[in-house]
Amino acid sequence: AVLRNLADKLYEKRKSAALEVETAIKGLAAVQDWTRVDALLTLLANDFALSPQANNRKGGLIGLAAATVALTTNAENHLTKIVPPVLNSFNDQDSRVRYYACEALYNIAKVARNGFIVFFNDVFDALCRLSADSDPNVQNAAHLLDRLVKDIVTESPSFSIEHFIPLLRERLNVLNPYVRQFLVGWITVLDSVPDFDMLAFLPEFLDGLLNMLSDPNREIRQQADCALGEFLQETKCNTHVDYGRLSHILVAQALSSDEF
Repeated sequence: AVLRNLADKLYEKRKSAALEVETAIKGLAAVQDWTRVDALLTLLANDFALSPQANNRKGGLIGLAAATVALTTNAENHLTKIVPPVLNSFNDQDSRVRYYACEALYNIAKVARNGFIVFFNDVFDALCRLSADSDPNVQNAAHLLDRLVKDIVTESPSFSIEHFIPLLRERLNVLNPYVRQFLVGWITVLDSVPDFDMLAFLPEFLDGLLNMLSDPNREIRQQADCALGEFLQETKCNTHVDYGRLSHILVAQALSSDEF
């Protein structure tokens, strides 16, 4: 009955079934029956989250999130079974499935915190795409997830700026205004964290930021200008800036035909 309700077309029944999944996982975790925990997680992933049926997929997502909540501090050991099917759902044709994927990953990340960082590259890639989703409800859900991921990253000792910069750089040529706002938001947040030396990597993304000064959207131009102003102030009191590379970028931009 629990599994049948997890695939029900009514959200209330799926939610109720997910609470029963949470209770079951808690019971198994209490007696350290990790074999049955893994079996239940595999079932939720394969038979539900990855199902051809949309309601099954919705139920699988809420079930995986409920299982993570039940596992609490043990969740990190099971994330390789939990997170990939949720990430897969961000590509779903059904906007409601994408919405529930955002909701599920939010609840998973809130429990896993630092353990979630190993999936950062894939999560960042998904959030970048969802920032420009055609459904405003999915966009809003992605925005909430993005804020939580930023909080986790800024407090995580495991996050690597070195690994993040290539991800950022390869997306800075995207012209979509939502994606550009998303990227500037990440640059600004990471630059505000004392432990992260974004200035050292400025040559990697300066060109992309400068290109945003010619964006048709006034808000994006302002955000890019604000970020560039912050970096300009930081260069005045930092002796380790690669001025050679920066000057080459600035000269090339000065020769641009863009009016900004």
